[in-house]
Amino acid sequence: MAVNLLRRSPHELPRPALRGERVGVRGSFAITGLAENPPHPDRKSDPTSPRTRGEVKTTSMPRFTIPLLLALAGLTLFGQGAYIHAKAALAQVLLERAFKQNITTGRETKPWAWADTWPVARIEVKRLNASAIVLAGSSGQALAFGPGHVELTADAGERGVAVYSAHRDTHFRFLKDVAIGDEIEITRSDSKHFRYRTDATSIVRFDASGIDPLTDRYELVLSTCWPFDALTGGPERYLVHATMIGPE
Repeated sequence: MAVNLLRRSPHELPRPALRGERVGVRGSFAITGLAENPPHPDRKSDPTSPRTRGEVKTTSMPRFTIPLLLALAGLTLFGQGAYIHAKAALAQVLLERAFKQNITTGRETKPWAWADTWPVARIEVKRLNASAIVLAGSSGQALAFGPGHVELTADAGERGVAVYSAHRDTHFRFLKDVAIGDEIEITRSDSKHFRYRTDATSIVRFDASGIDPLTDRYELVLSTCWPFDALTGGPERYLVHATMIGPE
């Protein structure tokens, strides 16, 4: 409920201002000042003269203020974007090291002490020189560091559809360049290696992907947000569909 800060009782009405007296209005930014000695009608006002010191002088916002604010906002957004990309790149270095330890020891290895996920596979598209380590699960926290293996979908190399998801501006940025016929190689943390051939792409809603989890085929789907150049999230997803052509 709005409160009128200027409401006064009839007994509190202000008395008339005397000549030369300044009158202020509380609760407002507007303050009216009166000249102690009003200038003669035939005399030009001198802003430096004591006779006009009661006059209110207004100033306009400098012309460079708005461009400066826009530049600062741009630098802030650039800094945030650079931080996201730097974090994603550093995470992949740590994930690669943990993934190699997984293969060597056969045990799940966390990439850092407080991680609640671990590497489960490596995705490679050699034609594009693209590679990314996949994490278990597709929570928002996991996707901040790498692609995630979507829960309740098949593992690579198994019957069904293995689905991996990642952000369009970091780890799955290369999906826009994947072409029909490209080979996608998956190496699991148990060192098993599988090859898939890209046979289709599609744009779908996140809640109507058309993926059949009960298929008896050996399929792979890589998923990211669409469109690639959007600055905000949306309901559409870009899918790369591939069919297994055999283990290594």
